[in-house]
Amino acid sequence: MTNQPYGGYGAQEPYAPYQQPQPQPQPQAWPAQGQGPGQGYDDPFADQHTQQWQGQTWETQMQPPVAPVTAAEETSYLPPQGVAGPAPVAGAEPEPGYGPATLGGNARVTDAQRARAEGRSPIIEPGLQPAVLTAVLGLLLAGGAALGTYALLVPLVVLQGVTAAGWFRLNGMWPARQGIALGFLGALVADAAMLVADRSPGVILGTLGVWVLLSLMLQLRSHADPDERMYGLMATVVAAALAIAAGGYLAADADAVVVGAVAVAAAMVARALPLPTAVSVVVALAVAGGAGFAVGGMETDGALIGAGAAVCALIGHRVASYDYPSRFVHFTAGVALPLAAAGPAVYILGRIFA
Repeated sequence: MTNQPYGGYGAQEPYAPYQQPQPQPQPQAWPAQGQGPGQGYDDPFADQHTQQWQGQTWETQMQPPVAPVTAAEETSYLPPQGVAGPAPVAGAEPEPGYGPATLGGNARVTDAQRARAEGRSPIIEPGLQPAVLTAVLGLLLAGGAALGTYALLVPLVVLQGVTAAGWFRLNGMWPARQGIALGFLGALVADAAMLVADRSPGVILGTLGVWVLLSLMLQLRSHADPDERMYGLMATVVAAALAIAAGGYLAADADAVVVGAVAVAAAMVARALPLPTAVSVVVALAVAGGAGFAVGGMETDGALIGAGAAVCALIGHRVASYDYPSRFVHFTAGVALPLAAAGPAVYILGRIFA
């Protein structure tokens, strides 16, 4: 072969191994919309699938497989599994009764506590012992009225004080010294004013109006919550009103007081007898009418006064059985409310049948 001069036309360069050009590093950018992974640099891991663990671990061996949950099962309610209710027992004995409320507390749930837990107002009647005390206090009122005004005043003051204290405890407010003292003071002021005004019943209304304002002023000075202050205001006003209204015995005719007080005493004892409620109410009214007829000179007017006073007394007895009954309530409100509620009726009926 003829050698050509180096660098001339047709000259061949010496053989050199082929070297692939090295790409220059460029900043990686996201592919534009519409471009595939071939544009730019390919992801070396694009064709590889995510690695999954195919073996068994301790959890997969020990735990049962979880079935897929559908949408319907996810939103449906499923009762707790594996919890079995008590099996019905044939011939099961009835639940034992709940004991009465006690002054020193009772380890068992009382009827009053169970009723309040269920959101209803418990009704527990005072019983025979408070009824006997009501009868004794009624007989003292009757005896005081037969003896004179000042003799009547002594049991009347006792009745008014027990009424004020019992009403606050009946509403679950204890201690409430200021409210009790205010209500009792209103009753004493009304009694004194009636003695000065020759037992005029208009004094009772005037005293009630003044004591409502005093009760309002007392609650305005309280720093309790608004709801609690309103509740205290209503309890104070009602306690004062009942204690003052019991002064109707002082304004009524002496004969009407004797008939009405004896009728209330007989009605409360009859109401405490172990009879159904409806039957005992009818028996109490009949006994009250008979007592009024006997004490009132065997006249129909006496029977009507006795029956009317007994109706009011039964209402007071029913009220004393509500909400927060206990031995303390039964021996205060349960004793006093029947006689206090009958006071205005004795005055009105005495004026009608005089």
